[in-house]
Amino acid sequence: MTKVGIVGGTGYTGVELLRLLAHHQGAHVEVLTSRQESGKRADQLFPQLRGYCDAVFESPDIERLAKCDAVFFATPHGTCMQMAPQLIERGVRIIDLSADFRLKDRDVFQRWYKMPHTAFDLLQEAVYGLPEFDRFSIAHARLVASPGCYPTAVQLALMPLLELGALETTGIIADCKSGVTGAGREAKIGSLYCEATDSLKAYGVAGHRHLPEIEQQLAVFAGESVQLTFVPHLTPMSRGIHATIYVRPKDPDMDFQSKYELRYRGEPFVDVMPAGEHPETRSVRGSNVCRIALHRAPDRKTLVILAAIDNLVKGASGQALQCFNLMFGFPETQGLDGPALAP
Repeated sequence: MTKVGIVGGTGYTGVELLRLLAHHQGAHVEVLTSRQESGKRADQLFPQLRGYCDAVFESPDIERLAKCDAVFFATPHGTCMQMAPQLIERGVRIIDLSADFRLKDRDVFQRWYKMPHTAFDLLQEAVYGLPEFDRFSIAHARLVASPGCYPTAVQLALMPLLELGALETTGIIADCKSGVTGAGREAKIGSLYCEATDSLKAYGVAGHRHLPEIEQQLAVFAGESVQLTFVPHLTPMSRGIHATIYVRPKDPDMDFQSKYELRYRGEPFVDVMPAGEHPETRSVRGSNVCRIALHRAPDRKTLVILAAIDNLVKGASGQALQCFNLMFGFPETQGLDGPALAP
């Protein structure tokens, strides 16, 4: 049984990890940390875990975490980079759900996250955790940087055509909507039910910190820099991300549907929908699946790509568990099987 630690177990992504790991036959939560809730059982705070999780919160301690085979960091940005070097030195493998190791340029990290990067060597070593792109590197990594939620949806939507060199790499527009859990569990006025319900608003239009992460990875797919206009929106739902992406193909007559079906053939967590269909966020709620659909705009020069994911699963904890499975030789789908929740 693989011993697992979770640092930051009271946020939405931490609790989602507990839910998913409850069905994992090869992993046991050995250490679960929260300074504020130390001494309390997880199922006391989160009754949905009753009968599934007997873990007790404790304060973070390197010696305790070092007894684990793997540690998930479901923490605010800046925490993992402080603790990861000591744990990796002790042979622990890390899956970081924060942004600490996603950006390869530490100056870019400091600009967007307003803090210096203190683990530059590990920053260069960290593997970006998008399994559909690089399973081999993830499987052999000591440290995996789990992608952000918006970046996951946008990357999976664009990867097939960028890899083929089939798109104009300027003028790409990603119009994305997210449920309020994307803002985290910390109490914030904008995330309160009465503030978010019956409303839709854009934010971060002048620059969102997921933008450099998305552009960095799209450039990897394309082999050249990619210019993206990214506009996120807050929607009055708890979970889900819907990305509507507008691109200009170099060959407007290409059979895009077949290219996507071929690229994602055999991928357990990417569903290329039949031509003409539209993914819905409720069709992926609680699942690790990304659903993608393709549409030609009336001008016949613009391709519209639609992608829907659950921001807490494929956009966070599910993808992190998918990487964990690769790292420890489990079936990639273990703990992640099952249809979405509906309604």
